[in-house]
Amino acid sequence: MRTSLFIAFLISTSTLFAQDFHFSQTSEIPLLINPASTGVFKGWERFSLNHRNQWLGANTQFMTSSFVADANFLKNRHSDNAHLGVGVYLYNDVGGDSKFGLQNASVSLSGILPLNSDGHQLSAGIQTGFTSRKSDLSRVNFENQWNGIAFDQSISSGEPGILQNFRHFDAAAGLMYQYDASNTGFTRRDEKIFRFGVAAYHLNKPKLEYTSALQANLYRKFVIHTSYTSDIPNSYWSFDLSAVQFIQGPHLETIFGGTLKNRFQNGTKITGYYQDAFFGFGLYTRLFDAIIPRVFIDFKSIKFGISYDVTISQLRKAHRGGSLEFSLCFSNLDHALFKKGR
Repeated sequence: MRTSLFIAFLISTSTLFAQDFHFSQTSEIPLLINPASTGVFKGWERFSLNHRNQWLGANTQFMTSSFVADANFLKNRHSDNAHLGVGVYLYNDVGGDSKFGLQNASVSLSGILPLNSDGHQLSAGIQTGFTSRKSDLSRVNFENQWNGIAFDQSISSGEPGILQNFRHFDAAAGLMYQYDASNTGFTRRDEKIFRFGVAAYHLNKPKLEYTSALQANLYRKFVIHTSYTSDIPNSYWSFDLSAVQFIQGPHLETIFGGTLKNRFQNGTKITGYYQDAFFGFGLYTRLFDAIIPRVFIDFKSIKFGISYDVTISQLRKAHRGGSLEFSLCFSNLDHALFKKGR
């Protein structure tokens, strides 16, 4: 059946509280996790692309794409100093036969403050932008339009013929702590990094106005996240562990897991500039919903990853297909492909 269940629910409910879209590769969408992540990375500029195809093999598609660019300013490679992070992100989320979707353009600004010379750092960020929401109900069939043989759109559905397109302002803020205990030696830089952060999105609780009779405010979304990265001593292996908790009204989403990385190439480390190359694999879970295997390669400032959500919740009874997700990130390090670091 081509009826969009989401739209059918939306237009038949007097009160609507929406939940945000999601990605599974949370480590690859830092600005969508916490505005305080803006500019917090090794290097000078960072560009990221993410794409997610939800429920492969279904009769209808749900796709989410995002582009993020951020950079740090006033940063000095020779000393720990306070500096700024500036970023921009764009995303497009479209789903169902009605092409119900939203597009967003936002900017982020962060202040990054080293707490001492031992690797402790605190950052605070804000994010503002505009979101556009739209749909096309002329593409949707409803159950009462079934004539016994096929869906007949000449039969009145009794539902509103249109959902109005509208835009709204949005705002977010966050804090993040980082402890970088990495050591740069003669041969290579041994990594050990811990991060913890909290953020809040939709601080202004934007009003959603799909029709004159269907209006509601978007729930604020709170995010708690942590991660730990470390090399395994005397080996070519390292690991990443991470966990993210989303809280949006009655909706809870928990993603946690880890990856193992194998270093198949060492860069020259005498100066402390590093150019390691890795391939890695990992396993994450969206609690009570999906198991998420992931593979990636990180080579010369470019990182490419693929993950696949294997549904384990009750949704599997309706559709057994999973969700495919890609990520691509380029960071301008001192050894970047296209230019030298500052």
